Amino acid sequence: MSDPVQTLRDFQPSKEFFVGIDSDGCIFDSMEIKHQECFAPMFIKHWNLQAGSKFAREVWAFVNLYSKTRGANRFPALVRAIELLGARPQVQARGIAMPDLTALNEWIGRGSKLGNATLNAEVAGGNDGLIPVKEWSDAVNAQVADIVHGVPPFPAVRETLAKINERADAMCISQTPCDALEREWGEHAIDSYVEVIAGQEMGTKTQHLEMAAKGKYASDKILMIGDAPGDQKAAKATGALFYPINPGDEEASWERLRDEGLDKFFAGEFKGAYEDQLDKAFHACLPEDPSW
Repeated sequence: MSDPVQTLRDFQPSKEFFVGIDSDGCIFDSMEIKHQECFAPMFIKHWNLQAGSKFAREVWAFVNLYSKTRGANRFPALVRAIELLGARPQVQARGIAMPDLTALNEWIGRGSKLGNATLNAEVAGGNDGLIPVKEWSDAVNAQVADIVHGVPPFPAVRETLAKINERADAMCISQTPCDALEREWGEHAIDSYVEVIAGQEMGTKTQHLEMAAKGKYASDKILMIGDAPGDQKAAKATGALFYPINPGDEEASWERLRDEGLDKFFAGEFKGAYEDQLDKAFHACLPEDPSW
């Protein structure tokens, strides 16, 4: 089987600028439907959290939608959600047992590419402790394929992508599985705006940027667009610039990028006061700790 990561290593610039773009919650208004209707129900079902379903839903939404871990890879997000849920007094009072995630923590700790392919290989290789994780992840994927359709890009996305293409190479950089990304970008006919669609099978977002862009473009000519702190972390780790799509204010964020942000980026006026101003507004949207 060919290594999908080689696509990123082999990527060569055709323009002076590079723009990486996250997908869920950034291009598409799909975070709510995916997490509320697909992830959260399977979180409750597969980890036997029915007795505390209200609290489990609340925790899942906080971890994945309404806090600084928004947009995280599903496997570390699962660990974080179980930790927060198990610490809630209401859950403890009901005597709800938290699952043993030792095998998952060990797998994450090895620095593996945290995707379906590597998970499947671990289970096929005899790592039985990851079987419940695989069953949950597979169930989530089935729910997403069944439920998430007809969710268009945010207004102004298409026009902005066209403007990006005038002067920059563009790439989808996401932690969503590649098959789901290709299905969603293809469904709405926006896949032609990007050179490559990189999902979780190709590594982390930091790795995507490192392999595809770092050293191939000047650092102040690489821009990451995203709606989560993980997107910003990937940008900072590779010396790239970051433009936030603010959760809850996505339409205005895209309009600002189209009408102002891209012009500043292409003119070399993005870094500094302008990026700092965007950063402050972005972090005001997402708390670190839950309110309960």
